[in-house]
Amino acid sequence: MQQARESKVAAATLSFWIVKILATTLGETAGDTLSMTFDFGYLASTAIFVAVLLVLATAQVRAERFHPALYWATIIASTTAGTTLADFATRSLGIGYAGGSALLLALVIASLAAWHFATGAVKVDHLIDRRSEWFYWLTISMSQTLGTALGDWTADTNGLGYLGGATLFAIALAVIAALYFLTRLNRVALFWAAFILTRPLGATVGDFLDKPVAKGGLEFSRPIASAVLLAVIVLLVAVLPQRAKGAVTPD
Repeated sequence: MQQARESKVAAATLSFWIVKILATTLGETAGDTLSMTFDFGYLASTAIFVAVLLVLATAQVRAERFHPALYWATIIASTTAGTTLADFATRSLGIGYAGGSALLLALVIASLAAWHFATGAVKVDHLIDRRSEWFYWLTISMSQTLGTALGDWTADTNGLGYLGGATLFAIALAVIAALYFLTRLNRVALFWAAFILTRPLGATVGDFLDKPVAKGGLEFSRPIASAVLLAVIVLLVAVLPQRAKGAVTPD
């Protein structure tokens, strides 16, 4: 009889979503710190964050069990990389927020389709094989990037401002939560919809914290805001229940 193996992805509990939203906000402020405050630019910042993401994702996939600190460090790396990559796609490539969002949505769909084709199923809980884990982190990273572009598009282009954009995405997430509890809609689809939408929520909140007052922000220091957010996340990961999504026995 084979030994049961624990899935190494966090269960999507309330504490998961709280930390996830804070991590996406940190991704926005930290990404902007490197690319704007320290003036590394979008391309160089993306290269740095993607390198960190690859190191952490590799460590996460190679780990034998669930490590909350490693898991959330990889999530934060994906969201900071997503910030600078989305900014590069929408601004430096000259395709705008609409073009960047469309491109990134196509990449998320392609990642999910390739995942399903390669493994026969898209799962968000019992991931015990490394191929599925790599697809999980690829889709995570693409969805973080898409969420950044959506947040910037809504806040900057559609005239809602940062608080208006945050309110819109918070309402959308509340609708998804209601669909989860009140309907039998596909749980995997609802998870990815919520995962994508938490990113623009965090992006707009992050922009609200660090953008100039003249543009509707509070103009807090990006490095200080990032340090405070990181400290809060570390505290919450330490005190809130963090568990993997069950243990299963492989076929």
